[in-house]
Amino acid sequence: MDTPRQLSAGTLIGDAIVNPAGEKLGDLKDIVFDTATGEIVYAVLASGGVLGMGEKLFAVPWSALRIQGDGDNLVLDASPDRLKSADGFDKDHWPNAPDAGFVERGRTYYS
Repeated sequence: MDTPRQLSAGTLIGDAIVNPAGEKLGDLKDIVFDTATGEIVYAVLASGGVLGMGEKLFAVPWSALRIQGDGDNLVLDASPDRLKSADGFDKDHWPNAPDAGFVERGRTYYS
């Protein structure tokens, strides 16, 4: 099946993020854009919790994800254990996106 070349953000939000082995890592919570360049800075992966309570959020570089098939899943090459040890944040304390170091640390961690 061919992967679509263009999808709306609304089509992807809420989709599962899995690893290549098919293990569910979480769901796509949001997509963060750089308003100056129009580029996607990172995807927000939500993991754990119940009904949004207690979930941990992770900023994953968009380049670390790939869309599988017709867009039903996103794939991140990471194990559940690697994700557990990653720096995360909660819904009330999002990272300071203009911090270039934050973005670069994410690229390094997930590459």
